[in-house]
Amino acid sequence: MSPAAVWRRPGAAIDALDRAGRLEEARTAFEKMLTYANHVGLYAEEIAPTGEQLGNFPQAFTHLALIDAAVTLDAALG
Repeated sequence: MSPAAVWRRPGAAIDALDRAGRLEEARTAFEKMLTYANHVGLYAEEIAPTGEQLGNFPQAFTHLALIDAAVTLDAALG
């Protein structure tokens, strides 16, 4: 099994930080997540610890995790 992060996990981690009241950490994690897009704004399904994009580009799952994290964080930040 690869040590790479699957995109749904960072989204869940951001939600967990938000729900725990750790909003600055959630915001930092969200902003870091945004940096993993390639030059045309696509995200691979996995990100290696080095930041390298691995696997396919399943945009529905990736964007759903990104949108969910953004909505949750925005609501918490007011």
